[in-house]
Amino acid sequence: MTSTGQSAPEPTAITRIATRYARAGHEHEYEELVREMFSLMREKPGFLGADLIPPEEPGDPYHVVVRYRDDAGFAAWDASPERVGIMDRMHAVALGEPVHRRLTGLEAWFEPAVVPASMNPPKHRMGLVTWIGIWPTATLVIWLLSTVPVWPGGRALLAPVPFLLRTAIITLCITVAMTYLVMPRLLTPLFKGWLVAGARKAAAKARR
Repeated sequence: MTSTGQSAPEPTAITRIATRYARAGHEHEYEELVREMFSLMREKPGFLGADLIPPEEPGDPYHVVVRYRDDAGFAAWDASPERVGIMDRMHAVALGEPVHRRLTGLEAWFEPAVVPASMNPPKHRMGLVTWIGIWPTATLVIWLLSTVPVWPGGRALLAPVPFLLRTAIITLCITVAMTYLVMPRLLTPLFKGWLVAGARKAAAKARR
């Protein structure tokens, strides 16, 4: 797998995955053009990184994972003459047009390691990383909102709030913290190598 750019995703980063087949016998030329494209992308504002994931088996598609800080970065790249030029050159070594997919929500917690589906990190590893994030986050949020008094001798902030509304507020705070801080800033960079290693191990077993 070829990578370029920053390794740690930003919490608001946009990830786009392009799936495309190389023409038989032109795989090397296609890979070289993708690497050249990465160099061009690096010059555009907001570029965070990119990965080229080769086929699992001969004849399977390539996956190109690109990350920009926001939609404006992708818009600038899509409208650039550099993209038009490199895409025209790719027609000679690739079949058809790329199919794009955008990662959003919880799926983006584990980007960019996770295409194709058979290369996903094992569920028990993703589950463990998620639990490692949720446990301390939930403990801290519940303690702050339901236990710590607003002022000395006072009640906790959510003490007078009805139970269902209280749990709604607590889970909302946990979700926001996990999505924008804990997973992208802390756990994904920390456990990225372990998750990717598990994905490669699972893919190797599947090919046997």
